[in-house]
Amino acid sequence: MATHHLQGSLFDQSDELRLGSLAGLRRTELGSGAWIDELPGWLSGADALFEQLASDVPWRAERRTMYDNVVDVPRLLAHYGADDPLPHPVLVEARAALSRHYADELGEPFTTAGLCYYRDGRDSVAWHGDRIGRGAREDTMVAILSVGAPRDLLLRPAHGGAAAVRRPLGHGDLIVMGGSCQRSWEHCVPKSARATGPRVSVQFRPQGVR
Repeated sequence: MATHHLQGSLFDQSDELRLGSLAGLRRTELGSGAWIDELPGWLSGADALFEQLASDVPWRAERRTMYDNVVDVPRLLAHYGADDPLPHPVLVEARAALSRHYADELGEPFTTAGLCYYRDGRDSVAWHGDRIGRGAREDTMVAILSVGAPRDLLLRPAHGGAAAVRRPLGHGDLIVMGGSCQRSWEHCVPKSARATGPRVSVQFRPQGVR
């Protein structure tokens, strides 16, 4: 069982899980056809959702080969396919709301959900783009809902030439990476030496994008 010690948000003390309107999304053009949409605090009661996900999701630890060594992946993972029941009804609602909002622009629904559990500042994900599957050759979207303590998401051009964009995400914040973002930009969650609490990110993707 994963352990978690979350200091709740001073701005969201509600235990009622409620999604706000997506009309408040604000877009930032990154260049090379990539963009991000952002909506802080989209989910009210996000700390309560964090507690439920941290306790109830069947988290798994993975190991992978890196430079001829097998190492622990520095976060816990869970994945829900298109036909899998999501671990909380509000995530079903969130996926449906995102699918409706982006229906014309994306042209297909969000179907899968990948969850990452960052237990503390030592957990991280390295620079990457979601290029397994159609994201390697087509414009697509990845929508990330963050609950728990904020952690920085960094984005940078895949081939250099500009400073990284930094966005702290947690406590119900939403970010959507769209256009060519998975091909022309990379993103990461770096390790942090600061005292930081745990965070869960939920990544909604269309079918065939990983």
